Amino acid sequence: MASLAYYDVIIRPVVTEKSMSMMGEKKYTFLVHPDATKTDIKAAVEKMFDGARVASVNTVNNEGKKKRRGAVTGRTASTKKAIVRLTEDSKDIEFFEGL
Repeated sequence: MASLAYYDVIIRPVVTEKSMSMMGEKKYTFLVHPDATKTDIKAAVEKMFDGARVASVNTVNNEGKKKRRGAVTGRTASTKKAIVRLTEDSKDIEFFEGL
């Protein structure tokens, strides 16, 4: 596997009621590349968002669900989520300010 560039690691933010309530605790949730490691995610967040300093990264792997259409069976894509906690002295991520 080739190493991932920092802009390939974070796919999109996860905007749900639970993830929005965690923003008060300086925790942000992102959908990330399935091959990304915690150190890759930390480096990507610190490079993409100015003034953000990451304290910890927790990841969750979600397996794809089995789907069936007639006699054909298959799976949806597997995903990976990252919950990033920022340090107390770091700036908030401005991407989430208007939400």
